[in-house]
Amino acid sequence: MTDDLEQRIRTIYKTYYEDVYTFLYYFTGRREDAEDMTQEVFTRLLKALPRYDGRVSMRTWLFSIARHAAIDQYRKQKWLRLFSATLLDDMRSQDGLPEESLAAKEEMRMVKEALQKLKPHYRVIVIVRGIKEYSIKETAELLHISEAKVRVDYHRALKMLQKYMGGEEGGVISEFAR
Repeated sequence: MTDDLEQRIRTIYKTYYEDVYTFLYYFTGRREDAEDMTQEVFTRLLKALPRYDGRVSMRTWLFSIARHAAIDQYRKQKWLRLFSATLLDDMRSQDGLPEESLAAKEEMRMVKEALQKLKPHYRVIVIVRGIKEYSIKETAELLHISEAKVRVDYHRALKMLQKYMGGEEGGVISEFAR
């Protein structure tokens, strides 16, 4: 490996590691799986980097690799629950009164359970648009779909989340719909 390529990979890793890890963590709900999959994504990147043509941003291209790795993992282990109870522990509620903290934890538990029920495509859209706050254009590039499809699928995913959470208006789902 040339020094130039090695430096390029090191820069990409430092720039995007945290974003890739966070995306995969939200997708899997488990730190160990997210760490393993993040390593897999950068291994795939190393193999594919010579084919990168710059038509899309490096971030979009890397997240496309991460999305494929996540879906591959999901297919391999679809009989396992991808979200674990540790997800709630890792999602910190905002400081406040104990009752508010308890309510926030309960709401996060409900969101976690609802996310488990979404198809992988919808789960990716909720994570990318709602949690990672990508623009519609960035999400469309990442998923290789039209901006209109992003809008429609995101709306459908939020409706499904709302349904799975008992049809409650407001709360976390309203935050995602901003």
